[in-house]
Amino acid sequence: MTQTVAVLGTGKIGEALLSGMIRAGWRPADLLVTTRRGERAQELHTRYGVESVSNAEAAKAADILILAVKPQDMGRLLDELAPHVGADRLVISAAAGITTTFIEDRLTQGTPVVRVMPNTPVLVDEGMSVISAGSHATAAHLTTTEEIFGGVGKTLRVPESQQDAATALSGSGPAYFYFLVEAMTDAGILLGLPRAQAHDLIVQAAIGAAVMLRDSGEHPVKLREAVTSPAGTTISAIRELENHGVRAALIAALEAARDRSRELASGNG
Repeated sequence: MTQTVAVLGTGKIGEALLSGMIRAGWRPADLLVTTRRGERAQELHTRYGVESVSNAEAAKAADILILAVKPQDMGRLLDELAPHVGADRLVISAAAGITTTFIEDRLTQGTPVVRVMPNTPVLVDEGMSVISAGSHATAAHLTTTEEIFGGVGKTLRVPESQQDAATALSGSGPAYFYFLVEAMTDAGILLGLPRAQAHDLIVQAAIGAAVMLRDSGEHPVKLREAVTSPAGTTISAIRELENHGVRAALIAALEAARDRSRELASGNG
């Protein structure tokens, strides 16, 4: 790796990307970080051997800028970066709801921008990062972005028009599973199991089911049918899920998440 990358805003997601890049072969000497607190800068230097600089210094020195700040801080950050970012840089945004147009309008004309929606499992190298090109980003820019985010999970290219749907499905997706595990744990307690045992049973079932979905290549309906015996326990449970409209509730929930993502992207937060 011969390019210099700066991660601006090294919170949990930013640090996950940083550690993933180092594991993928990026040299700490080619990586820069920005932080708000001196103790955080020292912590990252001790842990990864990277140098902490100001936002302006990062913009001047780096070939690739990864903007991992909170969405509400993006406008102020871009104002700070704009005088120092030329059209020869690649700008990658990992801020939810921030469009490539929003960024392009505040930087030098022609600056390539790539929008990425990662989810929190990047913290354990099992993330899904959804990638979209801005007006000036090329296939090479997308490939570079995939190399960076591929170190912490999988990547998927989509048109930016699909980012709100991807946010609802993937970006928020882990929360739905946590919610389901929470509800199933409570059910296990109601059925007489200790909380710790109920939790362990459900978590391992979830892990096993996810691996089977990923590795078997089978449609989820076929995998479900393999567990669903005639007049058995599973079909009795599924009948209750259908009676309570769980499928319709999930569709409505994802539609609500997509609509909220659109509101945030349009500035109606």
